[in-house]
Amino acid sequence: MDVRWVTGFLDSPSRDVEGFWLAVTGASLSPRRGDFATLVPVVGDPCLRVQVLAAPPRTHLDLHVSSVPAGAEEAVGLGAEVVLDEGDLVVLRSPAGAVFCLVPWAGEVSCPSPVRWPGGQTSVVDQVCVDVPGNVFDLELSFWSALTGWMPRPSDLPEFVHLERGAGMPLKLLLQRVGSASAGMHLDLACDDVDREVARHVALGAQVVRRVEGDWTTLRDPSGREYCVTGRTPSVC
Repeated sequence: MDVRWVTGFLDSPSRDVEGFWLAVTGASLSPRRGDFATLVPVVGDPCLRVQVLAAPPRTHLDLHVSSVPAGAEEAVGLGAEVVLDEGDLVVLRSPAGAVFCLVPWAGEVSCPSPVRWPGGQTSVVDQVCVDVPGNVFDLELSFWSALTGWMPRPSDLPEFVHLERGAGMPLKLLLQRVGSASAGMHLDLACDDVDREVARHVALGAQVVRRVEGDWTTLRDPSGREYCVTGRTPSVC
């Protein structure tokens, strides 16, 4: 599949959480198109969007491709299931049940730059993590690697596998083995000072779920959606 860009989508039951994510990322909100709007970075092309959806808060992934019909056909051949087909937008589920969409590429090429905050730390949303039940992990890993053409790369921790993103992609993909019965996704931020960045998020309304000292902290945004602040070096793709 000819993946040209990647967008992380924050689906929420109301607009109440949008201000939180604008503050977290330093972005501005585009004019709304129906139920969704784009988080516009100070520098670079957008790779995050928010959407009001009558469902529990979640994260999903949009793959921007040269041909949506051809991409959908390929995805189904690899084991995905079509949920909704609107021609220029196809909603699918991966073999493990993670929701993602295929949309047309609109010429995005410039990755958002990390933001330096008053506390001195720098951060950027740079990764989507696919949370996968352990019994279907290998199947899901094969699916995402074949779908994107990105090669797997082992992590230092056995529960994680990276996919080497294509050149110029604003978001990486990480697959994580989890104990839950269903698959999902969450966003990860890279930052150069986890403690300061977490404190900033907590002041904005997030709650700490768990800390892995020296590596990452899992938080919940005000809507209850989990995401992570990680100690990876923030950089432009």
